[in-house]
Amino acid sequence: MQAFYGLKVTGKVDADTLALMRQPRCGVPDVAPYALGERTLHWEHTHLTYRLENYTPDLPRADVDRVIDRAFQLWSNASALTFTRVFEGQADIMISFVRGDHNDNNPFSGPENIIAHAFPPGEGIGGDVHFDEEKRWTKDFRDFNLYHVAAHEVGHSLGLLHNGDIESLMFSSYNYYGDNLLTQRDIDAIQALYGSSKNPIQPRECQVPQACESKLTFDAITEIRGELYFFKNRFFLRTRPFYKTGELGAITDFWVPLSRGIDAAYEVASRDEVFFFKDSKVWAFNAVKMRRGYPKDIYHSLGFPHTVKSIDAAVHEEETGKTYFFVASKYWRYDENTRSMDTGFPKEIAHGFPGIGKKVDAVFQERGFFYFFRGKRQYKFDPHTKRILTILNINSWFNCRNK
Repeated sequence: MQAFYGLKVTGKVDADTLALMRQPRCGVPDVAPYALGERTLHWEHTHLTYRLENYTPDLPRADVDRVIDRAFQLWSNASALTFTRVFEGQADIMISFVRGDHNDNNPFSGPENIIAHAFPPGEGIGGDVHFDEEKRWTKDFRDFNLYHVAAHEVGHSLGLLHNGDIESLMFSSYNYYGDNLLTQRDIDAIQALYGSSKNPIQPRECQVPQACESKLTFDAITEIRGELYFFKNRFFLRTRPFYKTGELGAITDFWVPLSRGIDAAYEVASRDEVFFFKDSKVWAFNAVKMRRGYPKDIYHSLGFPHTVKSIDAAVHEEETGKTYFFVASKYWRYDENTRSMDTGFPKEIAHGFPGIGKKVDAVFQERGFFYFFRGKRQYKFDPHTKRILTILNINSWFNCRNK
């Protein structure tokens, strides 16, 4: 399992492996029993039918119809396949929302993170898709996104297997990417079974950060329990003491509600709390467990004016108990002890942190110094003397050659 998913092979259920195992995932085995050598089962014809046997009460029926139709269109746009919905009788692919034991020898009463499964092409139950009705289905990033899960499961109905590419739609754990779900690997896989589309589509641009990439930038950076996390898109690069290679992971490996990525983050180590920001919302966690009552809006919980729509960067100074929030060209200072904004703010970044520039992408504190990131550069800043000490390449925290 560790080798399949690109984890460090330890032979033990370590923290990274356990985090992966806890992710919401598909119930189809990673190494499918229906794979025949290098070949998989596939439909002998390219015009397929599907039928919705019932609906989830979580969404209006019209929304479910549109979502399922989009899931099939995704695959037809990438291959020679076509799909027709039928409303009675037997279809190639039967779709249903079920609970517990539903007479297919794959009950949903097992692991809580199994939320759907599908069967490979074939007669009878072959090709059918089952969604666990005990889960809450949505059209957005909350709970379980029906479109993303349906698109993944239809991939199995067409004969595709799981792969170890964290960017791929056919990765066993679900990562929400918006509308354009298919990577080049997904497109190549479906075309190998059914041929090319007459109207080729563009694959989703790779969002996985590469530690030593020259054009690398970050959305947020924070220390969490002694480890540095560099966040980009829906992923993070992690460095540990004496291990600076930049281990890659999906944010949802540890923080499932943050499937859309984050704008800013900071840790209050004395309380073992870490805060994540996206748009006007804030999430609070103790390690990987979300605190009760979150997410909250930044207006009532922190006191920001409604003119602030998102946070660019944040950093907590343990020495003073103050947290700095950076928004466009201004910054706020928050007192973690009184849980209130300090008076006299916001102020201009140029006044409080001269030389940094008018905008901050990310910032964290290390050994009393602030490290500001803007574009492809980082600035080591002394908050006591208010001076820039060094300008560094953005990936200097990783073991990269020619930094």
